[in-house]
Amino acid sequence: MSKKIEIYTTPFCPYCHAAKRLLSDKGVAFDEIDVMMSPGKRRDMAERAGSRTVPQVFADGAHIGDCDGIHRLDARGELDAMLGID
Repeated sequence: MSKKIEIYTTPFCPYCHAAKRLLSDKGVAFDEIDVMMSPGKRRDMAERAGSRTVPQVFADGAHIGDCDGIHRLDARGELDAMLGID
């Protein structure tokens, strides 16, 4: 069952691009929230993730990590389940 995936980003962040590429390569649809264009969204992200750095990825509202974090989960074979990929 697919989950609602959200990713907080900024346009020129290479880590954001790498995280989005990983999600796209897995065929996962996601809602991108640009914190540069909506500064209040960075505050929301920081409250949810406990970090002000981008990217931050959420699945069904649960924080699953930043760029390095989701790549580590993927390397351990744990990311697919967190994203709702069968």
